[in-house]
Amino acid sequence: MGPELLATVGPDSPPAPGIEELCTKRDELSQQIQHEEEEKSKLQNDIRLLTEKLARVNESLARKMATRNEFEKTIVETEAAYTKILESSQTLLNVLKREAGNLSRATDLKSSITKES
Repeated sequence: MGPELLATVGPDSPPAPGIEELCTKRDELSQQIQHEEEEKSKLQNDIRLLTEKLARVNESLARKMATRNEFEKTIVETEAAYTKILESSQTLLNVLKREAGNLSRATDLKSSITKES
């Protein structure tokens, strides 16, 4: 402001043209800034909460996957052992049938020998 203008402006003078409009725009912008700072704070808090939740879910998944892998290992081992038991049972059954046949033939042979005598 030049000295001429200052001499004409006093404490009771109306504000210079446009200053009131600038003050209004500044106040509106300040409100927008405040609103966005609140929104930013809320979003940062949401991100923190979601990050913590993600970490918990990842930990839970890791534990469950490890447990599932143990189940799978146990199932495979149990199936293999069961298959071996079945094979052994079949082998034992075949041996028993063969031995029963041999005993039957031996008994039949012994019966025929004693009948002939």
